[in-house]
Amino acid sequence: MGEPLYNHYPDLSLAQAVFTLASPSTSSPNKRAALTTLQDAIKEHKMAPLYHYLAHPLSGKLNSAGEGGTSSAKSSKGPPVLRRTSSINSSSIIGVLGGIKTGDVDLPWDEHLYEELKRENDKELEVIQKEEDEAVESAGETEIQSARGKRAELYTRIGDKDAALAAYEALLEKTGILGTKIDIVLAIIRIGLFFDDKMLVKKSVDRASTLVESGGDWDRRNRLKAYTGLHYLTIRSYSAASPLLLDSLSTFTSTELCPYSSLVIYAVLAGSVSLPRREFKSRVVDAPEVRAILGSDSDSERLAALSGVVSSGPSAGDEEMQVDQPSATSATPNSTIVNLTTLGSSSSAAVKSEPMVDFKPLASLIQSLYTGQYNTFFSALAAVETQFLSQDRYLYEHKGWFVREMRLRAYAQLLQSYKVVSLESMASSFGVSVDWLDRDLAPFIASQRLPCTIDRVKGVIETQRAGDKNRQYNDVVKQGDQLITKLQKYGQVVRLRGSERG
Repeated sequence: MGEPLYNHYPDLSLAQAVFTLASPSTSSPNKRAALTTLQDAIKEHKMAPLYHYLAHPLSGKLNSAGEGGTSSAKSSKGPPVLRRTSSINSSSIIGVLGGIKTGDVDLPWDEHLYEELKRENDKELEVIQKEEDEAVESAGETEIQSARGKRAELYTRIGDKDAALAAYEALLEKTGILGTKIDIVLAIIRIGLFFDDKMLVKKSVDRASTLVESGGDWDRRNRLKAYTGLHYLTIRSYSAASPLLLDSLSTFTSTELCPYSSLVIYAVLAGSVSLPRREFKSRVVDAPEVRAILGSDSDSERLAALSGVVSSGPSAGDEEMQVDQPSATSATPNSTIVNLTTLGSSSSAAVKSEPMVDFKPLASLIQSLYTGQYNTFFSALAAVETQFLSQDRYLYEHKGWFVREMRLRAYAQLLQSYKVVSLESMASSFGVSVDWLDRDLAPFIASQRLPCTIDRVKGVIETQRAGDKNRQYNDVVKQGDQLITKLQKYGQVVRLRGSERG
């Protein structure tokens, strides 16, 4: 169906730069670098609407103390209080921050710059309108659609959300080619991701799925898989996101969506928190694509793993949560910083497109979880929170939930191997105090997410397991009740009265 269309804009890395500029979790040097990136992009792409949306003194999303603006965000102490549904109820490019900008670096407002950018936008629109008028008079439908597509791309490039959506909808209505329709809907999804409009993304993902199922080609099916996985990640549906993201590792072509390094991070995090132990080993710990990045010592080994030459290793043959020794097939934190574009490419442009990422905390996390090295688990989890969860706009909103779920997963894994374990022994395994462990376990036990009880008098944790015989007995009773109910209903239907028999 041809090469993908309309996949150059919006530039989602700019949305990440806006998040970095507004987030309370990023350092001042990173904020200043993000500010430079954002200012350069606004000038280069003539992004007057986005500049107004972000920096206007009265309504700008990044304005905290501008002329006529409010300074409540800047005067408040500490990070903003986040509400779980804040980014759903009111979509905003900084919706994951509760719509509040914090920090000491601002995007300054320049009225003369804005007017200049706006004039440039108007000139481009006039040229496109002239091209469309000429196509209507003397050319065919293909040329008309080409001009309309340029208008939609222009609105997307300069950050005019409403105008871009309207232009794409008009373009979609007049398009008959299935591949082009899918590309248009994927562009709409990226606009939703850029402005953190989760409802728009959800509706568009469903729309794209319907189009792909009606006959989409292989490339667009795989691109939609990555889009859908990222959407599920943003709405905290990690169990639905992990298979899609992990499958996308070997077929990823959606570089307009995110860098490959980010996809690796998203896939590993989603799989770590949601997959059962057997699948966690085969799809994350021993997956060739993951080992290529997290567990190899040289570029040649990474290339071999990415090409499928290296075996994924034996799958986990046990469901027991026991302590295993680290093996050569497991992901190990040997490699520290990996530039993915150096794997088979020496292009300077490619190197610039992929960021340098330190994957060591991520490798330590999955290794400590799978092998049961709980003494390093909390430190690895803290490093992942600091370096990944707090720095990424898709992960930030759910970082507290992720850290809590990973602690629960580690606790359940250790407790499954014991019927009774001392509090002191378990606290020593995790490198924490007995009192801290007691307080951390209590909410999980109270909500019945950990089937155990704490006896502080004896200083032990007793695991409560339902025996196989009890489970089989309950299943028989339940199925027997269902059978009796069905027989009673059947008897009422076929029963004949004495007079009816005659």
